[in-house]
Amino acid sequence: MSSLNLRRRSVISQGNNMKIHGVRIMNFPRARGITVILVLAFMGIFALLLGTVTSYVLEQGKYGRALYAREQALHVAESGLEYYRWFLAHNPGILTSGTGLVSPDTYAVDDPEGGELGSATITATANMQCGEVQWIDLTSRGVSNANTGFPRTLLARYIRPSVGEYSYLLNSNVWAGADRNIFGPYHSNKGIHMDGTNNSNVTSGVSTWTCNSAAGCSPSQSKPGIFGNGSGSSLWSYPVAPVSFAGMAADFPNLKAKAETYGLMLATTSVQLVGVQQGSAFDPVGNNERKGFHLVFNSDGTVAVYRVNNTSGAQSIHSDDLTRWQNDYHTITDETLVGTYTAPSGCSVIYSEAKTWIEGTVSGKIIVVAADDGDFSPDIILNGNINYAATDGTTGLTAIAEHSVLIPLVVPDEMSIRGIYVAQTGYFGRNLYDCTYSPYDVRTSLTQNGTIVSNLSTGTQWLYGWCGEISGFLTRTDSYDRLLAFSPSPFTPTATSTYRLVLWREE
Repeated sequence: MSSLNLRRRSVISQGNNMKIHGVRIMNFPRARGITVILVLAFMGIFALLLGTVTSYVLEQGKYGRALYAREQALHVAESGLEYYRWFLAHNPGILTSGTGLVSPDTYAVDDPEGGELGSATITATANMQCGEVQWIDLTSRGVSNANTGFPRTLLARYIRPSVGEYSYLLNSNVWAGADRNIFGPYHSNKGIHMDGTNNSNVTSGVSTWTCNSAAGCSPSQSKPGIFGNGSGSSLWSYPVAPVSFAGMAADFPNLKAKAETYGLMLATTSVQLVGVQQGSAFDPVGNNERKGFHLVFNSDGTVAVYRVNNTSGAQSIHSDDLTRWQNDYHTITDETLVGTYTAPSGCSVIYSEAKTWIEGTVSGKIIVVAADDGDFSPDIILNGNINYAATDGTTGLTAIAEHSVLIPLVVPDEMSIRGIYVAQTGYFGRNLYDCTYSPYDVRTSLTQNGTIVSNLSTGTQWLYGWCGEISGFLTRTDSYDRLLAFSPSPFTPTATSTYRLVLWREE
């Protein structure tokens, strides 16, 4: 009986415990509470994650709307610049004397389909010299109606680009030798024989031309607009639209009138500052190759004016006439100090009616003009190194000669010149002086920073068939002054008659 009871399948209940088939199963009343806690914990975590994701999405939406408003504000500011350019183009008096300039001016930018997008507030400042506008600086602050809290401000200059954008600007055939290092745009309306090194565009206004011995071809032969052994041929381009030399001609009568009234006037028998004669009159120095004025610029902003009484001569060959030797009277042997003056900052024009020598350290932005009302066309002689007191764009020199801009026989062995030099009807260069004038016939180097504008063929190195066989500078480095390309000295000739916005940048 007992054995049967041992084999019997039974379920015995003992309180809250139950034994099934000999296996004890425990029943825990706290299990349900733990489950609730876990569910709540997971719900809290989920809520936290959902809140974080929702916050991120909302912030991203807010950020996107802010980006949209910022981008739209930029376009609104640019629309303000374009509107004011239109306004200036339709009010030419502003570009002459500043009359009618409206500043600040508010321009509402409309979308034909979406209504007003925002508004631009334009502030215009005219740069004046001698009562004439040189350029106008514009500041346009754009605000989008989508969100006014994200304005954008653009700055630009409205100007006719000057010749200062070029390293060389020529109106004749030219040969750049292998020793030439040219930094900046180089252009000729005629043919170019390029054996030098260039790091910027070289452009010619012709598709073909006849290269002769003066340009390095013997016998004469037809050549493409630009040819040679220069290493920068990938930057050569021809033909391109020529630059009008007639259009960039300096208005000599106007500049003379400015100097007589507001600037420094070097008349043939006297010196006048702001219309007032300085000292007594002297014997005429105009209409004479052996006389003129010598200007020595000082770093303090003054200029010493000397009256040149006499010079010595030297035999040379000129690049505009290779058939004969001529006497150059460029070496000063006798001069008298007239006075030391400061060119007025409001009209920094020095006008000379005689041959003019210049050298020294320039401070501020100044233009020097050498021109004559009669048949005599004076030259400008670069008598020595010409440097700037500052190279941050606040200093600049433009020198315009009615005829030529020349480097004389007696100059530093390593010569350096800064400035924009314009030979209106003649040429820029150094004439051929043979070994009779050794050691001055050969100079080591010429470093030019700025712009050369020459109507006729240039030349600062000569090869000839006797004596030392070379005359001029052994090495020549040319570069344009990028700081003054769009901020030149007053009345610097322009390369085009069309105004445009330059120096575009965001504040």
